[in-house]
Amino acid sequence: MGALISCIGNLCALIGQAFPPKPTFSVDQIPDLTGQVVIVTGGNTGIGKETVRALLLHDAKVYLAARSKEKADAAITDLKASTGREAFFMELDLADMSSVKKAARDFLSKEPELHILFNNAGVMFPPLSQITADGFDLQFGVNVLGHFYLTELLMPALLAGKGSSPDHHARVVTTSSAASYLGTLHWETFKDGPARRRETTDALYNQSKLANVIVARETAKRYGHQGIISIAVNPGNIQSDLQRHLPSIIPKLGALTVLYPTPYGALTQLWAGTMPQALHYNGEFFIPWARPGKCRAEAYDPAIGERLWNWLEEQVRGI
Repeated sequence: MGALISCIGNLCALIGQAFPPKPTFSVDQIPDLTGQVVIVTGGNTGIGKETVRALLLHDAKVYLAARSKEKADAAITDLKASTGREAFFMELDLADMSSVKKAARDFLSKEPELHILFNNAGVMFPPLSQITADGFDLQFGVNVLGHFYLTELLMPALLAGKGSSPDHHARVVTTSSAASYLGTLHWETFKDGPARRRETTDALYNQSKLANVIVARETAKRYGHQGIISIAVNPGNIQSDLQRHLPSIIPKLGALTVLYPTPYGALTQLWAGTMPQALHYNGEFFIPWARPGKCRAEAYDPAIGERLWNWLEEQVRGI
């Protein structure tokens, strides 16, 4: 009976978030970000690019982290044309832990402080044959492990950044999804192997998005007393390049029903990353558009959080 009630609750959450009320927050409400250093992973396209655009318009110094310099440079040129301000390229391949380590080192050699980290990049439903350079499921490796490792490597800069932040906090905002309600963690599928190959790509995606929420809560738990605000967000059902691996008919049908324009997808994470009120929601999960919500029950289980954090630490030890 309890499982049925939980399932119904998750389904209701999905439906409710697919049709959110009109936003009460707009990018015009973002405070002046002069002097703030920000990283946006996956900032060359989709929600990430819209996030970078809003940050530039409010005078932040933004590092656009992406795997492809060619695509990043094209986005930076486009953003400069529309904002009059220039973002900085940060080379980052979240599917390769050595690249994550190099990206963090390069950033720390240039910037002693980081004020906001948007763990925005992600992959959804890639072919099952695709794995990371280190042998992890591609979706779990990019969406979860890569961002976990990047955040840990940049934590010294985040802790330094809180001192010069107007509210004396630094922020980590992690992009999850409504798919987090559909996932449960299958530990043996995080790495490539027989168990993973028996899973569907959507199940692997769902568990990665649940893991995003769990890691965000654990980050708040471990660093909140040091001035780090960590929030996970569901950006909403958004038209973006994330759906490139879906059958072509699905995005077309979705665009006629519940897919919202890309700028809407940036609203919730921009609220979490910039607005003063977000300080009261450390470790929480936000839903469209910039409203506090609750994820599925596993996200709040301290034993699961502890186990996942320890597992992630073990994977990057010694890199």
